[in-house]
Amino acid sequence: MTDVPDSPPAPRWTLGRILLRVVHWAIIANFVFQVGYAGYMVFAVVKPEHTEGPLFAAALTMPFELMVTRRLYASEFWVAFSGLAIYLALTEIGPRMWRLPQR
Repeated sequence: MTDVPDSPPAPRWTLGRILLRVVHWAIIANFVFQVGYAGYMVFAVVKPEHTEGPLFAAALTMPFELMVTRRLYASEFWVAFSGLAIYLALTEIGPRMWRLPQR
């Protein structure tokens, strides 16, 4: 007779688990919103007049204050994107990799 381990019980959905999932998805949504907002500001709002897409030569005639503002939004984009990547690595990707059986 072979010993087959019982399957683990299904997780119980308690109020604590539900609140934890809500906070988890709120954090992810906040990061995604920050990335989208900063990307929109860099590429659509903070730009020289009559310029679409990358700056290229238009950066030479761009006012200093506008360039600094654009760089600050670009920095905000990278901080939010890095935060999202680290958060997902710690909460989603890492635990799934640790649960997979070794081959």
